[in-house]
Amino acid sequence: MVSQNGRQGNDISDGPIGFAYVFRALRGRNYRLFFIGQGISLIGTWMQQVAMSWLVYSMTNSAFLLGVVAFSSTIFSFILAPFTGVLVDRLNRHRIVVITQTLSMIQALVLTAVVMTGSAAVWNLILLSAVLGIINAVDMPTRQSFVVEMVDKKEDLSNAIALNSSLFNSARLIGPSVAGILVATIGEGLCFLLNGLSFIAVIACLLSMRIAPKPAGMEHPDVFKGMKEGLSYAFGFVPIRYIILLLSFASLVIMPYTVLLPVFARQILNGGANILGFLTTAAGVGALIGAIYMATRRSVVGLVKILVIASLIFGIGLIMLSFTAVLWLSLIAMSLAGFGMVVTMASCNTFLQSIADDDKRGRVMGFYVMAFMGLAPFGSLLYGGLASAVGTPLTLMIGGGLYMAGTILFAWKFSSVRAVMRDVYLKKGIISQRAD
Repeated sequence: MVSQNGRQGNDISDGPIGFAYVFRALRGRNYRLFFIGQGISLIGTWMQQVAMSWLVYSMTNSAFLLGVVAFSSTIFSFILAPFTGVLVDRLNRHRIVVITQTLSMIQALVLTAVVMTGSAAVWNLILLSAVLGIINAVDMPTRQSFVVEMVDKKEDLSNAIALNSSLFNSARLIGPSVAGILVATIGEGLCFLLNGLSFIAVIACLLSMRIAPKPAGMEHPDVFKGMKEGLSYAFGFVPIRYIILLLSFASLVIMPYTVLLPVFARQILNGGANILGFLTTAAGVGALIGAIYMATRRSVVGLVKILVIASLIFGIGLIMLSFTAVLWLSLIAMSLAGFGMVVTMASCNTFLQSIADDDKRGRVMGFYVMAFMGLAPFGSLLYGGLASAVGTPLTLMIGGGLYMAGTILFAWKFSSVRAVMRDVYLKKGIISQRAD
């Protein structure tokens, strides 16, 4: 909590926040290498995501099949994430990330070959999306938990998570715009090829790291017992349970809005791949602003209030998008949605990593990925089917409205565990024993 003079118990002294403070996690060599490699690779990832959406829609003209492809790429996060979370807590995270990034590169190069040889069909695009989904089901909880090992100082963890978000959304500013131009002039295949090549940078940076090995001789329960232990911990501890439930609700009712962006670009804005790129880039601008804001925060204290505000902004942005057919208004709405989304996700991530026990962090982040990515395929199918029935604008409005209602319920329920959170903050050293 805060003392009577308004300062947080053991936080850094007040004063102007400089450039060095915002990027303080980069002082560590390992995290700096990760940041550089991911910065290059994520541009390719965004190029592939936009190119894949446009390719599927241009081949099928079906919002439902867009949802099916998105379903195939994320369903395995729902199925496998609880198991991979157990493995993350017992295996070498550095080695796992190297393997998953290498497999992601191979997937992108195979996709390139399929498209450039004229062999692309809905069935093999779904299959390749499913392969990437399996890889990501292992990669995401591992990378999330690996951040702790890359950061030299524990107090820089929240900054590193925020910088990850800023990196992800900086790439969103570049990747979709480049993809829109390449798709319109050359074709989707080059986007997939450039994504495959971009993995070379992150793999090289990962191999250049110096990571301390895990202590030998640690005993672990079998996988199913470990998963049960993680499930009991995550859902038995009320603050973690509420955060995971909010993420799950977001994945079902608001996160899948991106599936409909190709439909919105063509049917509502009467544009092509370049307009889709503009929409995605606008969301990236808002998201980058949100990520930079998160990087300036000095403590996890007060993060839940920010999470609630950001979630409401996310819903407002989506409702605003549903009412407009003008490009510049759509770009503003996408910026609001992007800001709300990244602050919401970064807040949840930071909160969970900050309060989770060290020996259970991998399993908690497995459930985080399951909630964030694993339920998204069901939301994608829901959005695709609903948009086919009632139209894209009404689907976006329903999603935004439902999420705002869910956020208000979350804020009301979470207010009842303030005393529990204070005890956790004291135990973790986040606050000191000062009177409020």
